[in-house]
Amino acid sequence: MKDWVPRIEGREGPRYLAIAEAIAADIAAGLLVPGDQLPPQRRLAALLGVDFTTVARGYVEAGKRGLIDSTVGRGSFVRKSATGHKAPAPQRLRAADFTMNMPPEPDDPELIARMQEGYAAVARDLLPLLRYQGFGGSPLDKDAASAWLGRRALVPAQERIFITPGAHPALVGIFSLLAKAGDTVLAEAITYPGIRAITAQLELTLAGVEMDGDGIVPEALEEAIRRHKPKALYLNPTLQNPLTLTTPERRRTAICAIARRHGLPIVEDDAYGFIASYGPPPLAAIAPDICWHIAGLAKCIGAGLRLAYVVVPDTRSGWSFNAAMRAVAVMASPLMAAVATRWIDDGTADTILRFIRSETAARQKIAARFFEPGTYLSDPLSFNIWLPLAKGWSCPAFAAHVRSTGIGVVASDAFTVAGPPPEAVRVGLGGPVSRAQLERGLEFMAHTLEVSPEMAASYF
Repeated sequence: MKDWVPRIEGREGPRYLAIAEAIAADIAAGLLVPGDQLPPQRRLAALLGVDFTTVARGYVEAGKRGLIDSTVGRGSFVRKSATGHKAPAPQRLRAADFTMNMPPEPDDPELIARMQEGYAAVARDLLPLLRYQGFGGSPLDKDAASAWLGRRALVPAQERIFITPGAHPALVGIFSLLAKAGDTVLAEAITYPGIRAITAQLELTLAGVEMDGDGIVPEALEEAIRRHKPKALYLNPTLQNPLTLTTPERRRTAICAIARRHGLPIVEDDAYGFIASYGPPPLAAIAPDICWHIAGLAKCIGAGLRLAYVVVPDTRSGWSFNAAMRAVAVMASPLMAAVATRWIDDGTADTILRFIRSETAARQKIAARFFEPGTYLSDPLSFNIWLPLAKGWSCPAFAAHVRSTGIGVVASDAFTVAGPPPEAVRVGLGGPVSRAQLERGLEFMAHTLEVSPEMAASYF
């Protein structure tokens, strides 16, 4: 057994984290090597003058970081694969925008190590990846994009696939081609806030189409086309943000038929399409001739990649899109595209996707413990719930009251295109939030909704 005592004096944060940091630092310094047995937890607690639970939590944290393995009856040992990588800096850990709908973050040390290995492999080609390159992506990256899109029953030719620096620039480029200032674009009555910002920036009018539990209503779409003479229809038909609904195939077919009859291009934001392990085909598989399909990687792999795979309706559209996107963004990052290609080719992307599905389902089950069925909208694979408010709560008052939970809560007015905003909020279940933190936050929200704002102010 290693005669080792961690140096925790002077380290910031809770003592259990200091123990985990000390283990990492001593592995990096060579003071601990793979196979070394750490002191028993009770003995170390006595040596440090701390509670047993503090040491136990420190060992658990070190295990989560892939540094040690602990087995009841045998003890704790430095892992053979331990590298002593430091935990992310606290400033990085706090770098999250909770107004965004974020997937759960991987916490499996083996998966994280696999992601890091893929990134390191890409770094061997660093210099070529730092050069300017033609817009749309290399043939190698397009091959990976094609393989990834195939999971959504899309098999477009390479000349119809473009790798863009995220879904937002792609939407800007597409709408700059389809409409000019003053024109109207249709969208769901309650829709993704990003499209509101983009159409406003392009000086387009965004008109909302009436919805039911299956998405936009075909008859309402016919009426909106007649009234507004729109230039395009924007839809987020799978695990729609924020309502979490998925438009069934029969409704999708009806929408595509109406759009084709009126010569109306459809812009399909398939941000969550890969999260659903089953379900209807994308609109672009039903009507490829009129659909612009955007398959962002932010929700299914990671937003920091800032990549989206765009499928244009035909080759001629691709020429125009290429020119528009070069003006907007020059190119997608070749470095990020190479990372995505590596992860897709070696199966890491699929492993990330499986983790996100599994963890999201677990978090939805936590939400179901605190809110009664029928009082909120959700899907087992959506990163959020849509929570109508009660007891006289307004969106601003509720959001301010639950801000301390650290969970992302966004008021309905950010999503509303047509009609007055409902008193409802989007509650995020993902991001850098643990299950325990989520459980505490949702319990607080559920209890808050049981009383009036006036009573809540006096209770809390």
